[in-house]
Amino acid sequence: MLPLKPAAFRSAVLAACMLTLSLPGRAAELPSVPVQVQAGAATLAFDGTVEAVRQTVLAAQVAGAIVRLDVKVGDRVAAGQVLMRIDARAAEQTAAASEAQVRAARAGLDVATKDFGRQQQLFKQNFISAAAFDRAESVFKATQAQLQAQIAQAGAARTQSGLHVVSAPFAGVISEVPVQQGDMAMPGRALATLYDPVALRITAAVPQTVARQMIAGQMPRAELPGLPASAVWVTPLRLQQLPTVDPASLSVQLRADLPPALAGVVPGMFARLWLPVAAAAPGLAGAAPAAVTVTVPLRAVVRRAELTAVYVIGADGKPVLRQVRLGRRQGEQAEVLAGLMAGERVVTTPQAAARAQ
Repeated sequence: MLPLKPAAFRSAVLAACMLTLSLPGRAAELPSVPVQVQAGAATLAFDGTVEAVRQTVLAAQVAGAIVRLDVKVGDRVAAGQVLMRIDARAAEQTAAASEAQVRAARAGLDVATKDFGRQQQLFKQNFISAAAFDRAESVFKATQAQLQAQIAQAGAARTQSGLHVVSAPFAGVISEVPVQQGDMAMPGRALATLYDPVALRITAAVPQTVARQMIAGQMPRAELPGLPASAVWVTPLRLQQLPTVDPASLSVQLRADLPPALAGVVPGMFARLWLPVAAAAPGLAGAAPAAVTVTVPLRAVVRRAELTAVYVIGADGKPVLRQVRLGRRQGEQAEVLAGLMAGERVVTTPQAAARAQ
């Protein structure tokens, strides 16, 4: 027998390896598990938006130029903190004039009080008539009323002057400042938007038919795709269903209160509510078919760039890479929304399956 040349020897070894990989039963040795299917209940996803439970738009109540702006978007402010000031020179002059009128009215009341006291002594000694005493008493009471009117007018002037200072009604975060220093503020014009970051919720519109099938007492799960993977899933503290139905879309609004002080969650974020929905009882007229939930182990999931897939044992016993769409995570299991069927088996060691292909 003639010895093989090095190149021929390498070709023979490669052919033997390929033959070994293609032998029947090699793929069957890969560890795999059947697709788990749970019937009778399901979770349906509905898109929603994060919004603040407490949010306010601060608007101008007086006209004037904005002479000072102390905040910008993203600033955290305390309750009562001054945010901006509007030119209040005219209002301050009006308030000063009202204070001067109050002082003049007090001086007039002092004179009227002394004069009325003298008239009382003269009336007791019968030196003046009752009519003269009544006129003196009337002048005294009119002076008193005039002083009270001047005090009320001065208070209104001070209040008007205070409207030129815009303060935060509660502690929160500035989300919008649509004005600049020097802009003209007019009554009703928005100056800033403030929200409380501690109290946030997810609002979603749900069809009325689905809302009736929600499992009572079971809290939905909230998905926040914009957060890191470790913080995507959150359990709301409370779920509220508004008692009205939108006549155009025949949907109801659900509000799910989020836990306080969630890092990275801000109003306007995209969110998703996964609602636990009971399957309709069989045999009822118009009943929906029983819902099923398909899950696979997380260790069987393959992620390559934008591809999410699992290796499925094919009819020939070989692993086949198949793209799937995943839902929420349940411990070490991942819900599969599309791509798998009951009865199929998935490989739990994707690396070994990739080598066996």
